[in-house]
Amino acid sequence: MSPVRAGFLGGGFMAAVHSRAARAAGARLVALASSSPERAAQAADRLGIGRPAAHVAELVTAHDIDVVHVCTPNRDHAEQALAALAAGKHVVCEKPLATSVEDARAVVAAAAEAGVAGAVPFVYRYHPVVRQARELVATGAVGRILTIDGAYLQDWLLESGDTDWRADASLGGASRAFADIGSHLCDLLEFVTGRRIVALSARTSTVFDTRAGSAVENEDIAAVVVELEGGALGTLLVSQLAPGRKNGLVLELHGSARSLRFAQERSEELWIGSREGSQLVLRDPGAVGDRGLSLVPAGHPMGYQDAFNGFVADAYAVLDGASPDGLPTFADGLRAAEITDAVLTSARERRWVDVAPVPAPPESPAASKELT
Repeated sequence: MSPVRAGFLGGGFMAAVHSRAARAAGARLVALASSSPERAAQAADRLGIGRPAAHVAELVTAHDIDVVHVCTPNRDHAEQALAALAAGKHVVCEKPLATSVEDARAVVAAAAEAGVAGAVPFVYRYHPVVRQARELVATGAVGRILTIDGAYLQDWLLESGDTDWRADASLGGASRAFADIGSHLCDLLEFVTGRRIVALSARTSTVFDTRAGSAVENEDIAAVVVELEGGALGTLLVSQLAPGRKNGLVLELHGSARSLRFAQERSEELWIGSREGSQLVLRDPGAVGDRGLSLVPAGHPMGYQDAFNGFVADAYAVLDGASPDGLPTFADGLRAAEITDAVLTSARERRWVDVAPVPAPPESPAASKELT
């Protein structure tokens, strides 16, 4: 297969992460478009990407681009993904896939109709010990799942003067904390347990009505009680106002035989608990479920960018006809939109909400075109 030819929409932090992962996967970094030609030129130079594009339409219709990475503010994701899909491009779209269920469903349908691949970076799936935890659940070593305790805590919006475009609902969407990081927690929960959330009850809190003089209409904190298929119950806490927590994603599940705990800030470790005693297992390339995700020997720490690199490598493998296990696709992006919508509905109406996703059109399992 010839190298994947990648284009990028957006020139900020996530574009840097995506471009590093694309480079690691052997792609050619062809072009980048941003909010203006000047910003595109600056970002392309900074990130080592071939050329700036004057606007989105120029990039998505370029004949020398196979896959478009959408790394722009949330409100633009669906529109830009649809434009790329209409041009026959494969798409890697930052989450949220869309700021509404309807738009997310439209993106899924468009990818299926175009016969191209779409992926959403729920990259915490790509920590090797997460795959080990998933395998332990799947093989029955944990027993029947009884309860879940999960959290995703950050502190970067702790004070009223802290702000970001995500705090503007017109850019970030009706949900901020939950759509931004709670979606990762729920994806990790469903991925590791193999069970869907079927109902939830949520409360949200907006601590500061204004940030840096601008009105805030989306939440800082979300607390959610969930029920899973099979009857397990869980509590999830999501906050961007937790002092000292930079990226505190934690998933702990309790089965009838064992408990498991993964903490992203200590991503080389998996805690396994039982009534007879507990153990802390360190990442090992030979562990069950690893399937080659360990890029370096045991004792050489891996982290977030390594997980992202694994995700992009899998997304590109689909373009050559592969079906990588665990790749998060547009269907998973739609799932996140459905759960986010249920959280907002529950918080607004102060009631339990069923999370029964409306069936979406099937996604194309592989590319309809060969790369040239």
